Amino acid sequence: MFQIRIHGRGGQGVVTATEMLSVAAFEEGRHAQAFPSFGSERTGAPVVAFCRIDDKEIRLREPIMEPDALIIQDPTLLHQINVFAGLKPDGYVLLNSHHDFEALGLGDLVRDRGRQRMCTLPATELGLKHIGRPIPNVPLIAGFAALSDIIKLESVIKAINEKFSGKVAEGNIAAATEAYNLVKEQMKEHANA
Repeated sequence: MFQIRIHGRGGQGVVTATEMLSVAAFEEGRHAQAFPSFGSERTGAPVVAFCRIDDKEIRLREPIMEPDALIIQDPTLLHQINVFAGLKPDGYVLLNSHHDFEALGLGDLVRDRGRQRMCTLPATELGLKHIGRPIPNVPLIAGFAALSDIIKLESVIKAINEKFSGKVAEGNIAAATEAYNLVKEQMKEHANA
């Protein structure tokens, strides 16, 4: 079973991101579940949501304490809560930022874990560019597909088309495609470094 924890703030589409990840997994014939954990339910408040993906039925229902992957939608959370708590030693980290890990004060994390499973992505900027709103969720799930190869970009696009239509779907597909390509490029650079 592969377990993903997403950290963000209310209004950033954290819950939608986990739902779309689970739909993308279903598109590939796998089992998945997605569910949120709310504190104070207001815009800007920290939100955590969870997604599990497996080839067999998933019976667990509790929050994910030891994720295989972290997606951090809001870098301001880095110094407010321990978003890295429980991350498995070989876990993936995708962080919404145009800065690298060192510039964010996370150089030790990269040195301890290695660069091959860690990536930053300017997802908010991609949301603004393609859909006109600073919502990072769709670029991040496409970036996650590129980083982990757990799901395919084609499945993310199918999930987008199930959730949205018209120009909103087109913009999200463009943002997802650009995010996917940016992460693949970054991972190639890391492999060659």
